[in-house]
Amino acid sequence: MNYKKLGNSELKISTIALGTMTWGEQNSQEEAFEQMDYAFEKGINIFDSAELYPVPPSKETQGETSRILGLWVKSRKVRDKIIIADKVVGRSGMKWFRDGGIETRLDQSQIEFALDRTLKNLQIDCVDLYQLHWPDRPINVFGGLEYEHSETDDVIKIEETLSILDQLVKKGKIRHIGLSNETAWGASQFIKIASEKNMTKIVSIQNPYNLLNRSFEVGLSEISIREQVGLLAYSPLASGILSGKYFDGKMPKGSRMDLFGHRYPRYKTLNAEAAAKKYHEVAKKHGLNPCQMAIKFCEIQKFVSSVIIGATTMEQLKTNIDSMSLNLDEEVIKDINNVQLIYSNPCP
Repeated sequence: MNYKKLGNSELKISTIALGTMTWGEQNSQEEAFEQMDYAFEKGINIFDSAELYPVPPSKETQGETSRILGLWVKSRKVRDKIIIADKVVGRSGMKWFRDGGIETRLDQSQIEFALDRTLKNLQIDCVDLYQLHWPDRPINVFGGLEYEHSETDDVIKIEETLSILDQLVKKGKIRHIGLSNETAWGASQFIKIASEKNMTKIVSIQNPYNLLNRSFEVGLSEISIREQVGLLAYSPLASGILSGKYFDGKMPKGSRMDLFGHRYPRYKTLNAEAAAKKYHEVAKKHGLNPCQMAIKFCEIQKFVSSVIIGATTMEQLKTNIDSMSLNLDEEVIKDINNVQLIYSNPCP
């Protein structure tokens, strides 16, 4: 396993992180334990969860993923050997997350409530990395490049949210803080305010990054490198589209698209499948597994600290982790970039 320093923190994390969002929905506790045992054995030391999980989010299953992760950590006695990342939901109408059925916001009472519940579910006293799952302000976060500006005063200011997180770090409930589904402007504001107000600096940003969506390379990549804010790249296989299992109308029973496809329009764009097929041609030309090639491409980027993989079967998990052994030479990278020139970010 390869390891990198996470942003400007002291954390040394595996360049493959284990995603958890299927545990408690598509995967049982027993299956989740098997995944974690194998990943840990292979050297993965960072596990990414969220109060939102499992997906799709629901009142009935909310928090189950964290509870499963907490049970595994306790039973295996590995708390001092792993890094736990978690996330608080941003602004949403999912009112079951909070007592009283209120809109979720990134204010003090809600962040503290969410963190305390997460710590209880995980059976720990401090989370290593606490991330804002998405911003409080209105932006386009889950697909699309268009930005429609909304002039509204009904927004929790970034400085207010950062101050809350800073206090929780000082209280010892959080070691480090990060962002998720954030823009270049948002990330730069967190960095600027932390510097000006002597508050805790973000060490990571968790955004989508894959062969069908390289939009992070525009703007955010420079911020990531210059400001030491590591990318935790999610959806490296574009929700399975890059695996090829959905080509030509195929719909494997029990797959994410079969069960919840209506929730993932991001990877159903006009050129998504055409681009994915071209990447499969590149992999075949060079004798590579297309999933492993896609993951490895993400992992080798200078701005990427870790690639978050997710799997519903052990076969998928083993294939994804084995991407570590790949070497993408200049010809492979050239062919990948040539496809990008033809199909530029079809799934932003």
